[in-house]
Amino acid sequence: MSNEPIKMGMTPPSIGAFILEEIFEPLNLSISKAAEITRMRRATLSDIVNGKARLSPDVAMRLEKAFGVSMALLLRMQTAHDVAKARERADDINVQRYVPA
Repeated sequence: MSNEPIKMGMTPPSIGAFILEEIFEPLNLSISKAAEITRMRRATLSDIVNGKARLSPDVAMRLEKAFGVSMALLLRMQTAHDVAKARERADDINVQRYVPA
């Protein structure tokens, strides 16, 4: 596994876009209906789909149970997106490497 940072311009898509396009749309599900199926608040699911909130392990498990998509895959996708976003802000974090004396 490489420790190379993701190159600029290669931010993985948000998990919300994947959930919408690969799970809900093929099943002709609205966010409201998907929220009902997964027994979650519509606003919570909407925030995830619209990129306003992160995917939690609990929500990933609900999606796995309801739609058969791997919880681990969803969480890896969320993490990849988070890492890329953090790398985009790396210059704003003023920390120097520690060198022991």
